[in-house]
Amino acid sequence: CADAGLVEVGVLAVDGTKLAASASSYATRSYERIAREILAEAGRIDAAEDERYGPARGDELPEHLASREGRRAWLREAKERLEREREAQDEQVPRAREERLEICHRRLVEDWQTECRANRDYEVYRARGVMRDGRRFGRPPDPHTPPAKPEGKINLTDPDSKNMKAFRGYVQGYNAQAVTTCQQIILAAEIAPDGLDTAQLDPMIQAAERELKEAGVKEQPQVVLADAGYWSNGHIDRLRERGITPIVAPDANKRKGPRKTRLGGPYDFMRRVLQTDKGAELYCRRQGMVEPVFADIKQNRRAGRFKRRGRAAVRSEWRLIAATHNLLKLHRHTLKLAAG
Repeated sequence: CADAGLVEVGVLAVDGTKLAASASSYATRSYERIAREILAEAGRIDAAEDERYGPARGDELPEHLASREGRRAWLREAKERLEREREAQDEQVPRAREERLEICHRRLVEDWQTECRANRDYEVYRARGVMRDGRRFGRPPDPHTPPAKPEGKINLTDPDSKNMKAFRGYVQGYNAQAVTTCQQIILAAEIAPDGLDTAQLDPMIQAAERELKEAGVKEQPQVVLADAGYWSNGHIDRLRERGITPIVAPDANKRKGPRKTRLGGPYDFMRRVLQTDKGAELYCRRQGMVEPVFADIKQNRRAGRFKRRGRAAVRSEWRLIAATHNLLKLHRHTLKLAAG
């Protein structure tokens, strides 16, 4: 695509879409139900072994199967580390249901343990009375007790998939991210660990920069467009440090007014940028750069549901979908040139 002149990277758009997983939301279970199913399955196996081999043959269950904003930030950081560790392990989703039960049980326990550790660390941090930047805290933290057992739910068919809010209702699936050019060429395609876009702005642009470097494209992004879901002061600052101008809407289109937590400072500055002729013209490009790409993939190509399971496999499939999208764009461009 770059050799054909289809890659102009001066202005990029980043967005995400929810694609269904190869799993049903009805296969989602809570920790208690998973534990009951594991025990019931173990009971059936023990009964079958006793019937086949006699009462002296049954094996016992493993022991582990027998039984506010600052705080949220610590928990979020801890869970992000856990997600990175899981991604690095590249765990495959097994075919056997019993093995998937074990994985789901373990992940719910890991999430619960992560929350407990994050809460303990936060309490120690607050007890010092000094913030990370040296300032002192005001009042003592509100007491908080983590749950006594794992909460939340997980899907037995594809444990990596999440129940996410989509354009119409909810979908058991993945948050597929993409960075596109004005010509609707996909530069980067990744899978976010959850349904939120807040932590994806800088990583997606970094992914696009890596792809451009590997393709031998020397031109660098100048402007990045994103909707309100990508607003993150830290990510916006990092883009500016690299000489990239981010234009990120501080307010969602459907909101009648600004959020109380998004007033003053960088938020009002960005609102003023979007009110200028140049800022408004640039941001208006975003919708035509990325949303038709998702519509083509989902509607025209009928690729609205992943065929593979597990985040690593789904990431490979999403990147394949993106590559074939670019090849189709190149094919149509070649035919257009041949036709004169």
